[in-house]
Parts: sequence; structure tokens; C-alpha cells
Amino acid sequence: MKKLVTNLTFWVLIAITVAILVGHFAPSFALQPLLKNPIKTKLLGQEITIGSTLSEFLAGIFISAVKLLINPIIFLTITLGIISMGDLKKVGRVGAKAVIYFEIVTTFALVIGVAVALVIKPGYGIVTSNIKGGDISKYAHTEFSWLKFLKDNSTLQVLIAALIAGIILNGTKHHQKIANFLKLLAKYVFKILHIIMLVAPIGAFGGMAYTISKYGISTLIPLAKLMATVYVTMIIFIFGALWLILRYYRVSILKYLNYIKEELLVVLGTSSSEAALPSLMEKLERMGCTKSVVGLVVPAGYSFNLDGTTIYLSMCMIFLAQAFNVHLSATQILSIIGILMVTSKGAAGVTGSGFLVLASTLTAIKVIPVEGLALLLGVDRFMSEARAITNFIGNGVATIWIANNEKEFDRKKMNYAFGHVAEIETIKKIES
Repeated sequence: MKKLVTNLTFWVLIAITVAILVGHFAPSFALQPLLKNPIKTKLLGQEITIGSTLSEFLAGIFISAVKLLINPIIFLTITLGIISMGDLKKVGRVGAKAVIYFEIVTTFALVIGVAVALVIKPGYGIVTSNIKGGDISKYAHTEFSWLKFLKDNSTLQVLIAALIAGIILNGTKHHQKIANFLKLLAKYVFKILHIIMLVAPIGAFGGMAYTISKYGISTLIPLAKLMATVYVTMIIFIFGALWLILRYYRVSILKYLNYIKEELLVVLGTSSSEAALPSLMEKLERMGCTKSVVGLVVPAGYSFNLDGTTIYLSMCMIFLAQAFNVHLSATQILSIIGILMVTSKGAAGVTGSGFLVLASTLTAIKVIPVEGLALLLGVDRFMSEARAITNFIGNGVATIWIANNEKEFDRKKMNYAFGHVAEIETIKKIES
């Protein structure tokens, strides 16, 4: 009983359950005004938003606190990873493998999303005659811009800066002393992270309470088929495609998911993979992936390996075509897949991610009305959990696969980590 009460997973589960009840039965409590206007600012390259309602405020404080650590952690881990690799040829090899892996797997995710949507046809039967632009007017005529992507994506900027710094420091005489200093710095950054994670239940409560109270459950009935289709497709992807990828190196997907269950619950509650990204990096190292591989693959995957987002985008495109009775030829479907292969890579760094990327793709193909985005406003938040969780799991799988491929994986550590999940969580708490 004592272990249960001190387990963070237990409290996150309780927080999510209570949030659903509060959001459904007492929505006015979750949505009561706390600030006149949301607080929006940029700090350490990350856009920080703290909502005006009680639930938004609680979720915003937690996510913003974690966001502040993301760029420092990415910089430190990538720089350390390159320095510790020593051989710059190895850096290039691992980077090339990561890019090829990301492109193959995300393209496969796109194809799965399109195929399932074409078979299940979730968009048929939706009434679109009364759709108005409304809140989607700001997304109209949105075009994807690589310049804007590079300018607005602070994570990518930090990633590039860290790569350059790592390569330069790798060639200096005192690179080992610099590495030791960065390791010490990283140790304290992760200690701060562990302290922040103690309030994860509060962040999860705020995020889930806001979602349920804002949109309600009954309003989602007309679009339940799309939601169900998206969730089922992502489950198929995780226990089909990702299972096969891990099975190639004899790693159990179920044991891996059990190992990161605490992080998955945080992602579920906050609808943000950012909230658990630093913790995932730490856990991957504990289960046998070398720091150098983790430091390169996970941050890069955060921007370029968005399996859940690509599935969501492809399915929404087909859903909207079906809702508006737009017949898509084989050529147009291939065009959608081709465009999404480019635009989906910007989903992590563009404000409003899913909607902006979806709008840019609709604008590019000029076949499906962009006003159709209004159909998705009510359910987008509910599907964001599925996107974030699938992205999160996919990045971990990519790191494990590349670490094994590079022979930078310790199976003894993995077996210990999978068999002693509770003990590892205790060690983390002691270290913090």
C-alpha cells in the first residue's frame, strides 16, 4: 500500500479520473476565470502559454515549466553525445540512419492512415451544409513555409546549434574537461526536472479537466466515428508496425510500454509529448541506449519523427474529402501523401501545429474546402492525446532500434530496467 501511495503513476491516474468527473459534472468549476487574459510569452526559445481559466492555468504552469528545460536538455544531450562519440564519421552515420528511419516510418504511418480512412469511411454521412468559417478563418490560405518553420521552431534551432557546438568542441584539446562540465550541468538540469515531475498529477488534472469541461462528451457523438478510427489506427500502428520494428532486435513492445507507463500517463493528461520528453531520454539511457545515440535521435525525432501526427493528418484529409463528397483520384491521394511527407515535418514547431499543417495541405491541393476544419474543432483536442502518445512511443522505438543497429545497446541494462521498473522510479526520486 505504501508503494502505491508513493507511486507517481498512481497519482497521475487519480488526477485524470478526477478531472474527467469534474469536467463532466462541474464544468463551471474547471472553467472559472482566473486571469483576465492568457499569458503568452517566449522564454529560453520556448513559447509559454498559461491559460485564463483554472484548469488551463494548472496545465499551463506544469507544461511551461517542463518546456523551459527542453531546449537546455536538448543542447546538453546532443553536444555531449557528439563529444562522447569522438569519431565524427560516427556522428554522420547515426544522423543519416535516423533521417532514413524517420522518413520510412512516417511515410508508412501516412499510408496506414489513408488506407484505414478509405476502408472505414468515417466522413460519410456528416452534414456539411451549415458549416461556417468561424474560428478557422485564421487558418484559411495558410501555406507551409520552410523559412517560417526554421524561424519559429526554437527546438530545431537549438538542435542545429548543438550539432555545430558538438562538432567544434569534439576537435578541441580540452574536449574531455568541457564534457565533464556539461555532464555536471546536465545532472542538475535533470534534478530540476525530477522536482517538476512531482507536480505532474496537477498538470494532468488541469489538462484533462479543461478538455472535458470545454467540449463535453455529448457534443462529440457525431464525430465519434472519426475519433474511434484515429485511435484504432494508432493502436494498429503501435502494436503492428512498431511491434515489428522492436521484434527485429528481440525487444518486447509490452515491456517497453510498461517501462514508460508513467510518462505515457503524463502525455495522456497534458496532451503534450513535451511534458515527458526529457524523462523519456533519461529512461532510454537507463534501459541500455548510449547517451550519444539518445542525445542525437530523440531531439531530432521530436521535430521529424511524428508518427501519430502523420496518421492524424492523413486520416483527417480523407475524412474531410468524404464529408464534402469530394472524390479523390489515385493521383490526388498520392499527391496528399507526398505533400504531407513535407508539411507534417513542421507540425512540432509551428504554433497551432495540427490545424496549421492541415490547412497548409488543404491549400496546396486546392480540392477540399478549408472551411471543413470547423468540423474538427470539437474533437481535435481529444485526438491530440492519441497523436502525442503515438509520437512519444515512436521516438523511443526509433532510439532503441538505432542504438541496437549501431551496437550501442546494453541488453543487460534493458533486462534489469524491464524487471525493476519500481526500483528505477525510486532511484530517480532519491537522485532528485
